[in-house]
Parts: sequence; structure tokens; C-alpha cells
Amino acid sequence: MWLFFIFIIVPMIEIGLFIEVGGLIGLWPTLAIIVIMAVFGTWLLRTQGALAFADLRRSMAEMRDPTEPMAHGAMILLAGILMVTPGFFTDAVGLLLLIRPIRSMAIRALAKRIQIVTVGNPGAAGGPRAPRGQDADVIDAEYTSLDEKSPRDGPSGWTRH
Repeated sequence: MWLFFIFIIVPMIEIGLFIEVGGLIGLWPTLAIIVIMAVFGTWLLRTQGALAFADLRRSMAEMRDPTEPMAHGAMILLAGILMVTPGFFTDAVGLLLLIRPIRSMAIRALAKRIQIVTVGNPGAAGGPRAPRGQDADVIDAEYTSLDEKSPRDGPSGWTRH
């Protein structure tokens, strides 16, 4: 149902708004507003996106849960896409998504519909444990020494002139 809204209803709203605004202020001012909003949206996307990326890096450096900064970054990206898309309705929704309290409210509404699954450290409370008798710091692996010469060293034959 939401695909119907996106692909049918939103373009119909945009066309209606173009007709109404164009009838009120004329063709060229309407087109100028669309171009100005696209440039403004691009600028806002860059500045807000840089702030969101810095917040994400800070949360990673402090070993905090990065889901909230990532969600804000995704909403800012969506806002930028909406603002670059020609139209008054998409510009309005994009501008609203650039306001942090509105983004937080949207993220909370979406979080109610999403089930989050986390993976803990082995041996932590509720997490998987290493089998008895095995040290969790030992990694069993096979290796091949790159220092030894093999009969296949040298030209492969594919580069003959």
C-alpha cells in the first residue's frame, strides 16, 4: 500500500502543487523556487550530513551504540534526496526531516516497528560460550609460508611477447 502512495499519490500532489503555485506566481518564479530549493537542499545535506557523520564517528570512538547516529544519518540522506527531487511536497517533507526533533520522533515511530537483534561477546551473560577445555584466545588455523620458492614462481606464461 505504501508503494501505491509513493508512486501514485506523491506525484499527483506534486503536480497539483505545481499547477496551483504556478497559477499564483507564474511559471518562472515557480521554476526558480524549485531550483533554489534543490541548491539549498544540497547545501543542507552536506552540512547536516557532516555533523551526523561526526556524531557517528564520536559514538564509535567512545564505544557507544551507533544506531541512533546511523538512523539520523539515514534520515538526513533521505531528506537530501527529497529536497533535490523537484517538487514542493517533497521539499517540505525533506525540510521537516532536517529538524532533529522531528527526525527523533520519526526514528522512535519506526523503532516500534523494527525488531533489533544484538550479538554479544562469547562468554558474556546470555551469549555463546567457548567449549570446555579450549582457550578462547587460541585461534586454530593453517598457513603457507610465502618465503619458500615454489615450482610455479616466475612468469606465468600469459605474458609472452
